[in-house]
Amino acid sequence: MPQRRARPTSRNGRTGWRRAPAPPPEPVPATPASTADAPPPEPSDAGSVVQAALYRDGVRVSAPDTLADTFRELREQPSGMAWIGLARPTERELLSLAAEFDLHPLAVEDAMEAHQRPKLERYGETLFVVLSAARYLDNTEEVDFGELHVFVGPDFVITVRHGAAPDLSAVRQRMEESPELLKLGPEAVLYAILDAVVDGYAPVVAGVQTDIDEIETEVFRGDPKVSRRIYELSREMVEFQRATRPLVGMLHSLMAGFAKYGTDEELQRYLRDVADHVTHTSEQVDGFRQALTDILTVNATLVTQEQNAEMRALAEAGFEQNEEIKKISSWAAILFAPTLVGTIYGMNFENMPELGWRFGYPFAIGLMGLVCASLYVIFKRRDWL
Repeated sequence: MPQRRARPTSRNGRTGWRRAPAPPPEPVPATPASTADAPPPEPSDAGSVVQAALYRDGVRVSAPDTLADTFRELREQPSGMAWIGLARPTERELLSLAAEFDLHPLAVEDAMEAHQRPKLERYGETLFVVLSAARYLDNTEEVDFGELHVFVGPDFVITVRHGAAPDLSAVRQRMEESPELLKLGPEAVLYAILDAVVDGYAPVVAGVQTDIDEIETEVFRGDPKVSRRIYELSREMVEFQRATRPLVGMLHSLMAGFAKYGTDEELQRYLRDVADHVTHTSEQVDGFRQALTDILTVNATLVTQEQNAEMRALAEAGFEQNEEIKKISSWAAILFAPTLVGTIYGMNFENMPELGWRFGYPFAIGLMGLVCASLYVIFKRRDWL
């Protein structure tokens, strides 16, 4: 399909763009338009267009059922703006949009493959923005990340969502309830999307803070499962950092282009406010990761101390056992001496010289006592008794 050049036209006193007429692309079926961008259903063969709507002067003028109708009505309304929302689109749908709105192939490829890091790129008159949204799941105490791709052109906004977050229905409703803001054009829609993504971080921050407080309690309580919980939460904080850190630079890049691209002054204020919020969130996430690192160190120290205490207790128990064995062995040796003497003289042989000796019995008793006393003194000096 040959490329069509766009020519500037006036729209509410600002520079606008109008497409030259061209044969419409092959119609792509889409789900019926709803009043909002509802969360996407489970992947299926159905169309992925959540909603396509046209706006003029901040007011919705139509909600076409298919992409083909959206393209046709946008060409018929040169002062209008199209806002198309897709969830997990097919390659056919993205290629149709790329042909109609002259989207750069690299940006389209990124939107198809997903799994991109947050970034901001400009292709001629079109901005391509990749955002990483997050939401906190209370039941599993996990952070769920979703990917959002946004194409912002002179008279269109296309959102491509991979995941449940963010809920763009609230964004569309907010903008439709604020026609003065929506009148500012695609840049205002981009601001609203950025604001929704950043606001979505707040519940995640609160949930993670609660988890960290619980983890600190479990660490000092000696819960054996706390190490795994710390590790899992640390991994989620790494993902959270990857979502928030690039966003700070992206917003500063947008602010740096305010003068060059003639961004509305009121919109500049809104974008600066979003930049402040995301900077604060990024700092909190950095603090969480450092806190988890410190907690993991403390937990390792406590585990080591507990292991040392157990080893010390085992050593003390072994020492006490050795002392008891010494005592038992000493008394056994002392008692064995008279037994040995008595055994010898109890053999009753006829030719034993001591059997007829008058002092044989006192001698045997004395010998037993002498040997026992000697052994007792020896063991006592060696602290065996």
